[in-house]
Amino acid sequence: MKFTRQLFFAFLLISQQAQAQAPVQHQDRAALRAAVEQFLRLQSAGLPGQVTVTVGAIDPRLNLAACAAPQLFLSPGARAWGNTTVGVRCTAPAAWSIYIQAKVAVLADYVASAVPLAQGQPIQASQLLTMKGDITALPPGIVTDMAQAVGRSLSVSLPSGMPLRLDGLRAERVVQQGQLVRVVSSGAGFRVSAEARAIGNASEGQVVQVRTLGGQQISGVARAGGLVEVAY
Repeated sequence: MKFTRQLFFAFLLISQQAQAQAPVQHQDRAALRAAVEQFLRLQSAGLPGQVTVTVGAIDPRLNLAACAAPQLFLSPGARAWGNTTVGVRCTAPAAWSIYIQAKVAVLADYVASAVPLAQGQPIQASQLLTMKGDITALPPGIVTDMAQAVGRSLSVSLPSGMPLRLDGLRAERVVQQGQLVRVVSSGAGFRVSAEARAIGNASEGQVVQVRTLGGQQISGVARAGGLVEVAY
């Protein structure tokens, strides 16, 4: 019995020594980079155009223990667009976390000026052209459809070949300050129209104030053709 107990402890000691001497399995860096690429492709699904993901190198000096189920996440403020950062965290068997740089490029069509465009000038389709490029490298809010720009005007002048931005477009005014407009008031079972004078400017669908010939000031929705709709 004593010999059996001694033999058991001897085997236990040998097993512990073998485990202590066993080499630590390190995380495959190529597998991590592949996981980051797949993660960003899923995050960028649905973006217009052709998406290309490039994952940066991982510092070779990092000795990361192998992780069976690494968790990937976008760092605060990051998104799958342009230069970005993806976090990778492991909780078992060893806890560690790293951040990997990556770039998401989106090759897509965007709208640019075919000729110099003046501020306030109504835009025509013949004055525009479609170009292709990495839209993540362009300013935010780039116009990607000519229909978004035709009939509107620019808040600033643009030289030829410059991309158009949505925040630089203004809808055409359908009501001008001082203009004589037709106010149409409608409600349950009635519809009345009268003349009034616009107090301000307004584009299609904007609220504008008008003053009736009797001096009453009212608000309505501007419509094309010098109409102002008032609903009750």
